[in-house]
Amino acid sequence: MNLKDSNNYLPMKRSFFVLLLLVSYTASFSQKPTDAVTEPHTLGERYIIMKSKSQSYGAYKVIKESTLDGVWKISQDSLDAKKKALASAKGGIKDLQNQLNQKIAAVAEKDKSMAAIQYDSTHIEVIGIPMLKATFITVMVVTIAGLLLLLVLVIGRMKLQANALSERNLAVTALTSEFEDYKHRAMDKQTKLSRELQDERNKLQAMIRNS
Repeated sequence: MNLKDSNNYLPMKRSFFVLLLLVSYTASFSQKPTDAVTEPHTLGERYIIMKSKSQSYGAYKVIKESTLDGVWKISQDSLDAKKKALASAKGGIKDLQNQLNQKIAAVAEKDKSMAAIQYDSTHIEVIGIPMLKATFITVMVVTIAGLLLLLVLVIGRMKLQANALSERNLAVTALTSEFEDYKHRAMDKQTKLSRELQDERNKLQAMIRNS
């Protein structure tokens, strides 16, 4: 190949590459929507598919506008769905929080009721004074025991007094009997003395009359 043919070959080669690039560029814009739009993928997977199947032009990527619009719409729909899901989740969390608050209030009310029941089961009110039932029972037992002991002491003292009174009555009866015996003996003695004195008087009078 001479110099003239070589000079003609270079422009033709360049024209061929330009034509090939234009054909590729045109084909890239005439292709059907890529898998990045039609197939179910995550956003990251769609980006990789869109990037890998797009045509390169130097340091640039030639991406079909419909593909970009489709990926953008899918991205927006995905974001909207996530926002709706997030809003729904927030609503569910709020409902759960309300239910939890109701449960906590119910448990607190139940604990309060149980505390009141437990208090009533362990306490008693006496003359307006609340006290433990165990303390009340102890006080009552001690009080009853004290009263019983006092009653025993009173009964014992009454028996002693009754015995002393009985002995005194017996003593009085004995003294009375002795006094009556003494009085009868004294009266008998006085009667006897009176008779003897009368006899002596009679004897004296008889002697006077005889003399």
